[in-house]
Amino acid sequence: MGKIAPISAKYIIHAKIFVKGVVEKPDVIGAIFGQTEGLLGEELELRELQKSGRIGRIEVELDTRAGKTEGHIIIPSSLDKAETAIVAAAIETIQRIGPCDAKVTVEKIEDVRVTKRDYVLSRAKELLKSMVEEAPDSKELADEVKKSLRAMELIEYGPERLPAGAGIYDSDEIIIVEGRADVIHLLKNGFRNVIALNGTSVPESIIDLCHKKTATVFVDGDRGGDLIIRELLNTTEIDFVARAPPGKEVEELTKKEIHKCLRAKVPVEQVKEEGSEFKTLLEEVMGSKGAYLLGEKKEILGKVPIKDLESTLKELDNVSTIIMDGTVTPKIVQIAEKAGVSYIVAPESRARSRKVKILTKRNLR
Repeated sequence: MGKIAPISAKYIIHAKIFVKGVVEKPDVIGAIFGQTEGLLGEELELRELQKSGRIGRIEVELDTRAGKTEGHIIIPSSLDKAETAIVAAAIETIQRIGPCDAKVTVEKIEDVRVTKRDYVLSRAKELLKSMVEEAPDSKELADEVKKSLRAMELIEYGPERLPAGAGIYDSDEIIIVEGRADVIHLLKNGFRNVIALNGTSVPESIIDLCHKKTATVFVDGDRGGDLIIRELLNTTEIDFVARAPPGKEVEELTKKEIHKCLRAKVPVEQVKEEGSEFKTLLEEVMGSKGAYLLGEKKEILGKVPIKDLESTLKELDNVSTIIMDGTVTPKIVQIAEKAGVSYIVAPESRARSRKVKILTKRNLR
């Protein structure tokens, strides 16, 4: 576009020039004015059009090699579409520049307004995205705005077409979640560097990303979440683990809860050590028909027979983990829930809980 301001032109004529000889820019510009003079009538006289500002400054770029000259001509125009086309056709009539044979070919006529409209659309999307990311949670946001955001941000990554946020490409850190609904929920709350496993097995694309970026797995607060962590630990390299509160799913969390969970993420080494510690104590208690009771810091508070578990928990108020021989039953879960226990570790389980995490022997490394 040269030195012509974008707002001064509606169209830009782009032309290619070939000259059998050595010429300079003034020679080309002189030929454009001279050889089109009187060709189009007074109303389309190039010198007059330029004086009135309807034709902008003519820009010429030339490259001379082996006694021949090639280059480009750029002519801004504020004429209407038809008049601009006539001017473009007129410069193709140039046959000589000085003593040298020449040929001018118009490559295209660029509609500057289309370029501006494309810019406006692209910039508007960026501004909308910024507004939504910075806005706090609000039930007053219209459904259409949410849909626009999802469409704008949700992508498919890798050959497995995994649901992900657009930030997965340029961020040094990624958040791995279970499914598409989790990705959409985190996108709505401003997290763009998120990707879903989309199943229980670990896709190759996730494995590759974990090798390149700092990876945090963010799972539901249930047995399924623990299984996902175990699968990732067995398959690839993750750096941190974040969990939803017991019994809650990632897609149910508020923005505040999401931030809290991610701030409380723990290094993967700590998770491995925790699993190893639980496994050792479970092996010790098996066959004894008893249970270890652990405190918040995983310290052993004592060991009791299973039959005395309920009465013991009523007396203690700081039990965080039960590591027991036998099978976890609904009754044991009910006792643990009432006592505010966070974990039950046992060889196997026939019960589920939304408040207590149940780990069986196969969940432990």
